[in-house]
Amino acid sequence: MDIIDLVKSRRSVRKFKPDPVPDDVVMKLLEAARWAPSWANTQCWEFVVVKDPKIKAELSETLVPPRNPAKSAVANAPVVIAALGRKGVSGFYRGSAVTNKGDWFMFDVALAVQNLVLEAHALGLGTVIVGALDFEKASKILNVPPNVELVALIPVGYPDESPQAPPRKRLSDMVYRDVYGNKMIAGQ
Repeated sequence: MDIIDLVKSRRSVRKFKPDPVPDDVVMKLLEAARWAPSWANTQCWEFVVVKDPKIKAELSETLVPPRNPAKSAVANAPVVIAALGRKGVSGFYRGSAVTNKGDWFMFDVALAVQNLVLEAHALGLGTVIVGALDFEKASKILNVPPNVELVALIPVGYPDESPQAPPRKRLSDMVYRDVYGNKMIAGQ
């Protein structure tokens, strides 16, 4: 499948079949994440692969608000991958942040997560990126050390639904030529 078709057809899936996801397939997802670009090749991401039903249930209880639609996805997906970022590595030079954005780990981890979810889609799996949760509680459940930050939970499984694409903004609503506010016109 062409990359743009893959990007356009991926959806957030919150209902999964109970079929297990084989370890070799999970490793393909992690391999795709591993090849994401990162600041100065720091590769600040780390992952926790959760298959234990008890831990998945505990993680699902950290989602907010209590009626979060991803709650059952975290509890019932065959696999939940926790995406983490090592702090103080990406975006730093000799111990100091290089930009006014500070730590760059969120950007780098997001690139790795995008690779992971696109590879999952290419392999016929569904995913949803979950970020509305009590990160402190979830980090404690996963035993995340203080120098590492939990960024997102990603339930993974064979889809049991086919969500439709949500509407997208037009390029003309978000693209400018040379300076902000100067709308770009097609063909320029």
